[in-house]
Amino acid sequence: QVPLVESGGGLVPPGGSLRLSCKTTHIFNIKTLAWYRQAPGKERELVASISTFDYPSYEDFAKGRFTISRDNAKDTVDLQMNDLTPEDTGVYYCNTRPSSQDYWGQGTQVTVSA
Repeated sequence: QVPLVESGGGLVPPGGSLRLSCKTTHIFNIKTLAWYRQAPGKERELVASISTFDYPSYEDFAKGRFTISRDNAKDTVDLQMNDLTPEDTGVYYCNTRPSSQDYWGQGTQVTVSA
């Protein structure tokens, strides 16, 4: 059973917002966690990560639009995405950073379209 479960994806128009959530387990409280995405026909890429000290890091395309946060008491890591564009379409995954093959789950589909 994969210990990371993503949710919150959906279909939104350009300029819209979504909040993704990843349910983890307590063992991940001591790990840097991250969100990744894979667009159709492209390789999976890092979106943002957050350290155990709540220090966030963002890829350039996510800066100013996305916010990553974690709640160790609830065992969750969230990704708030604003001002979405069609280029943000893809399957979004959570994992550790660096990622582990053991933790890739099903992901959650985000589609940005009018």
